[in-house]
Amino acid sequence: MSSRRLLLSALVVLTASASACRKSQAQGTASPADCILVEDGWGPDGSVPITVDVVAGGLEVPWGVAFLPGQDGDALITERPGRVRLLRQGQLQPAPVATLPLSANGEGGLLGIAAHPDFATNRWFYLYVTTQADGKAQNRVERWTLSPEGTSATFERVIFGDIPSAKYHDGGRLRFGPDGMLYVGTGDARDPDLSQDMASPSGKLLRLTPEGGVPGDNPFPHSPVFLLGVRNTQGFDWKDATTLYVTDHGPSGETMRFGHDEVNVVKAGDNLGWPGIYSCETQGGRVTPSLTFDDAMPPGGAAIYTGSALPEWKGSLLVGTLKSQHLHRVEFDAREPRRVAKHEVYLRNTWGRLRDVLMGPDGHLYVTTSNCDGRGECGPSKDLLLRVRR
Repeated sequence: MSSRRLLLSALVVLTASASACRKSQAQGTASPADCILVEDGWGPDGSVPITVDVVAGGLEVPWGVAFLPGQDGDALITERPGRVRLLRQGQLQPAPVATLPLSANGEGGLLGIAAHPDFATNRWFYLYVTTQADGKAQNRVERWTLSPEGTSATFERVIFGDIPSAKYHDGGRLRFGPDGMLYVGTGDARDPDLSQDMASPSGKLLRLTPEGGVPGDNPFPHSPVFLLGVRNTQGFDWKDATTLYVTDHGPSGETMRFGHDEVNVVKAGDNLGWPGIYSCETQGGRVTPSLTFDDAMPPGGAAIYTGSALPEWKGSLLVGTLKSQHLHRVEFDAREPRRVAKHEVYLRNTWGRLRDVLMGPDGHLYVTTSNCDGRGECGPSKDLLLRVRR
């Protein structure tokens, strides 16, 4: 970005409205304003008693987990250096299911994974990969087929490619929605202006058919874009058929701004505002977050708790955090769905950096650590898959 553009962007930041900002209350309760700005720390410690089980160890930067329908809790786990691992009956199998050639450094590599809703029939799963194509590193979504015995996989084809890649801000989360469509979180690839560029897949949440096409009911005709104005999302989940919770990383120096990771409540076609607004700033046609933090977390995966083991968490959004090393629970107001009623911290400085967060078929929450990514303390057990229960 040129110095002139940098200065112009900074001027926009200095003059933008911040009228929606407010401090988080001591117990995390919301006031009538829609945006909570946490100015000190992350929030109060959670009061719900929980137990954490180590399901598997010996992983290296497990970025994504896909439980396999009809497979008795079996799961595929991606390791960022390029391996797909199989968890079978609670045991991590020693040999990778697949090893991928990568072209990446920093935050790129083998990232997200999702199993097709009809996996039991077609054996398809999808990977978000940083690789070399057309003489440059780029991110793409690939479809693979798992063998009948589950110990090997075959590359089928690229369903969506040419997503710009950079050392940082590669996005990477894949999830199938309740509508059967594949949702793809991308980063701005260190070029913030791409987030507002409808011709670029960068800085977006994309919505694709399982074949990689553009659904006819996407919010922008003939475009894969579902949301824009994203900086680097790694977590999203569905409140209902039309409403999503989306987390996003705040800036780390762009246009002289820092911190302010976000939790947003969004619908199809929304614009999260990056790089024009951040924190609790408001601007016409842009989404102001429901929850943001002065200090950088930043957020990893996110999932709505749908189990019964922890009824107090029912309907809450659970977010893994990396630098701040905790699991964040966000409870929303039932009458004002964009408003945070309460937020609290679990596993504070207990398991290190937390990456993926998802619900398992057994009704429990699962979390991966990310301590072997060069930014944490990678011990003899390496990274872990954890289960959270009563």
